[in-house]
Amino acid sequence: MDTTEILIKIRKIVRSVDIESKKIQKEYGVSIPQVLCLNFLRDSKNYQSTQGEIRKFLNLNSSTVSGIINRLERKGYLARLPKSGDKRVVNIALTSAGDTLLSKMPSLLHEQLSEKLAQLDAELLQQVEKGLETLVTIMDIEKVNASPMLTMEEDLEESFDNQDI
Repeated sequence: MDTTEILIKIRKIVRSVDIESKKIQKEYGVSIPQVLCLNFLRDSKNYQSTQGEIRKFLNLNSSTVSGIINRLERKGYLARLPKSGDKRVVNIALTSAGDTLLSKMPSLLHEQLSEKLAQLDAELLQQVEKGLETLVTIMDIEKVNASPMLTMEEDLEESFDNQDI
């Protein structure tokens, strides 16, 4: 296999993520990070969490998460609720409209990939990980921040935080 074939395979992965992102945006009116935020709330205790917990889960900066939450709140998919006993803390809660939206959506590419990777035997999974680590090293992108979810909407500045570019 020559290097062109490797580049084509990488491009196929990137393009698939981009296509999925655009399809979800067009059909459901939300971005992949917004879907991930709603999924996180659905899986959280009492369908709610704090903005800080959402930020940690998404591995995005505070301003990006604020924007995600603001847009979802405007669409009625989540609500801000003051925490009982401490009005300084606000919980972000999934609404029934947000839950309904999630129930209509297909499983995301990163969820499908995660399930298929989990089915690989340990040796093959290790080979995949080593191959990807080699690519990251060759491209000198070890310091690029990345979420464990496949998404195209992360801010470019988020990807390059704490780097000398």
